[in-house]
Amino acid sequence: MAKGFAPRIRFWMLALCILAGYGAIGYRLVELHVIDGPGRVSEIQNSRYRVIPLNSRRGDIFSYDLNGGRELFATSQTFLEVGVDPVSLKESDLAKLPQLSRVLGLQLALVEKVFAAKNGRFTGDESSRSDRWRLLRRRVDESTYQKITNLKISGLYGTRQYERVYPKDSLGAHLIGFIGGNGQAESGIEKEFDFYLSGQRGWRESEVTAGREMAQFQRRNVPSRDGMSLALSIDSFVQHSIEEELKLIAETYKPESATIIVSDPHSGFILGLSNYPTFDPNHYSKYEISSHKNRALTDPIEPGSTFKIVAASSALEEGLVNIHDTFDCSIPDLRMPTGYVARLPKDWKPFGVLSVEGIVTNSSNRGVAHLGTLVGYDHFYEYVRRFGFGERTGLNLGVESRGIVHPVRKWDGLTLSRMTMGHSLSATPLQIHNAMATIANGGLLMRSQVVTKILDTNNKETVSFGKMVRRRVVSRETARTMSQLLMKTASSGGTAHKAAIPGYIVAGKTGTAQKLVNGRFSSRQHTGSFSGYFPADNPEVVITVIVDGSTIGMPVSGSGTAIPSFRRIAEKLIPYYAITPIDSKEAFAMTEDASRIAASN
Repeated sequence: MAKGFAPRIRFWMLALCILAGYGAIGYRLVELHVIDGPGRVSEIQNSRYRVIPLNSRRGDIFSYDLNGGRELFATSQTFLEVGVDPVSLKESDLAKLPQLSRVLGLQLALVEKVFAAKNGRFTGDESSRSDRWRLLRRRVDESTYQKITNLKISGLYGTRQYERVYPKDSLGAHLIGFIGGNGQAESGIEKEFDFYLSGQRGWRESEVTAGREMAQFQRRNVPSRDGMSLALSIDSFVQHSIEEELKLIAETYKPESATIIVSDPHSGFILGLSNYPTFDPNHYSKYEISSHKNRALTDPIEPGSTFKIVAASSALEEGLVNIHDTFDCSIPDLRMPTGYVARLPKDWKPFGVLSVEGIVTNSSNRGVAHLGTLVGYDHFYEYVRRFGFGERTGLNLGVESRGIVHPVRKWDGLTLSRMTMGHSLSATPLQIHNAMATIANGGLLMRSQVVTKILDTNNKETVSFGKMVRRRVVSRETARTMSQLLMKTASSGGTAHKAAIPGYIVAGKTGTAQKLVNGRFSSRQHTGSFSGYFPADNPEVVITVIVDGSTIGMPVSGSGTAIPSFRRIAEKLIPYYAITPIDSKEAFAMTEDASRIAASN
């Protein structure tokens, strides 16, 4: 009995072992095919197929010169980002690493570190090379990449990238903006028109072997779409001229900031715009962030006497005065429409009785207060808003301030008498510029623009931007009258007589505003400005120069600081645009006739 029992025990033990073995095999098969199956299939697919990004080329930003040639402000250069796929590396290729290091101009130790190799051998096991991408060199040109390809190293490949460059360096920096290190548009046209410029990235999925793409086994291919290009209204010569002038201002006065704007008054298109301080978008990180600001749009200031055109225009437009009506500007007090008797600000020199013409040409603070009082609170506020103050200009260059224009309900007894002379409100340099351009354009306020066309990758025009009228501010007759008064202001006997250019009729207005220092208006720190246009009878350009203070204590004023800059820029633009001079006798006659023409309106 015992002898028969032992064989049976051994049989069942053997059977149990065999069953357990088959069970283990079955479990492993279930684990491989059912539990881990999807993951392993995905791993195999990932090692067999690769999704390769296809970067799009960002469109160019350029302008046309007078001969129709292109002036390139921003473009994209091609380079390759070279890296390795550690999974696809072969040990037999490691002997080529010294050659690769010489081609790339890198130390052999650095190349070996990326390849996880030393002396022709891998330094770790396969698990240490499980990642699919290691960067070797970020910027490689096409010719160097061809030499790398000729080495035929498995798992070594490059991805085509595009780098944004700005051929004109700092020229037009605040207009163009820049692309940040993360590839994102940060400011200016680059940001506001990013949708058109950036294009659309593509991708393709291909089978790879030994780290190389097998083009014949592509599974999916979504081609990239290159970005569109933008044509600007900016004139490279004008832009260069105003930036050279800003350099001179910076050297002479060391201002806190300065802005110069040049535009076509009839279309509203910007021909040149620049600020101090500025920056080079190729090396934007080397400059203080404050220098990136487009101060023409972001930094409102008190406009000072350039704003007096609003008071004079509104009184003339309402038919309340003509240019020969007189006011006693020696009286220190004036009754406001509410009945409040306001103490009037002093003039830059004592005046007696002045006509409306004299108030404008002599820039009388008390005189414009009289005009504003005639117009009244609500109507004057309406004209301030009509001229574009207190609202954005619509120039698509990024962040823009509305300035500050308080509603009438927040005015006190002195507000009207101060606002007429350009205090008690703030405006951006572009708003100040546009107000003067409105007079030059016969009373029409235009929308400021800088992009004229959008072109596709075949340089075919897809979108064209024409001039856009925002609204009529004053009648053509009133604008003509104001223009005649501003001509006299910028001629002999006027406060802006230094702006006169022999052979040409200039119209414009100076402004000198006290700056707030420690909460009080300073008698030594000023913002000097001049906004004008020429030829006054048929304006071709409007030029505004604003210099905000001086960090070295130099005196800053509209006539002493801004006008000389205006004149130097104007004298450069005359031959460039071939602006025809008028006979000196004719110029004298036009000035003498100003009063008679204005009076007839």
